[in-house]
Amino acid sequence: MKVAIIGAGNMGGAIARALAATGEYKIALSNPTLPKLEAFKAEFPDEYITVTTDNVEAVIDADVVILAVKPWLLGEVLEQVKPRLVYRRNIIVSLAGGVSLDTLDDMLVRGDELPAVCRVIPDTALSIGKSMTFISGRRAAGEAIATVESLFRRMGEVAVIEERLMDAATALSSCGIAYVYKFIQACVQAGVEMGFRPADALRYVCATVDGAAAMLSLPGASPQPEIDKVTTPGGMTIKGINALEHNGFTSAVINAILTPVKK
Repeated sequence: MKVAIIGAGNMGGAIARALAATGEYKIALSNPTLPKLEAFKAEFPDEYITVTTDNVEAVIDADVVILAVKPWLLGEVLEQVKPRLVYRRNIIVSLAGGVSLDTLDDMLVRGDELPAVCRVIPDTALSIGKSMTFISGRRAAGEAIATVESLFRRMGEVAVIEERLMDAATALSSCGIAYVYKFIQACVQAGVEMGFRPADALRYVCATVDGAAAMLSLPGASPQPEIDKVTTPGGMTIKGINALEHNGFTSAVINAILTPVKK
């Protein structure tokens, strides 16, 4: 299978590296400037991996075309490559935030032809194989959607959802990862005030967050029972939880997630 990736920025470069590391795909990576391409080729010199500044060259004979470009560049890129796409073969994957499947169809339509298309929303942990990636597709049932799922499972967890939930998924996870960072940052600041070195406090908090996430990934787990296990009557934990609630912690988190999707 050949995968063409247009755009070698943070997302495109991370996807290219994750797929190249498997040794299972032919990869063509395109980018308008050379430094990122040269760095990638130096890292993966294999003959089945090519780099180019020509988007059209990249998509020739591709089975999957991943568009890892900014939303405002998407139309221009598709106008370049559309004449060379083979719609009965191609699966078009867009990482452009906020660009709907309807808009993609408008950009891709060629006579009465349209390819299988997918919107994909990962988060930045994609670069270390820990992304929560959401996929919504059109004309991509069966083998096509399974192909896109299999690619992104190389980079973490995957969920196929209805397109109407894509903005919500972005707010919950792609934006949500920043809220997790803010929580960790606040915990580190408190740790430093109590006397820990910043690097030590960060290590301790990251281990705590990692452990909590691992506990909640177990079958049947949910937050409240796990909270109950560590909140003894009159103990330190319940005092801290009450302080969070007195300061509006739960409402602040809910509002942070809901605000980006409010019209």
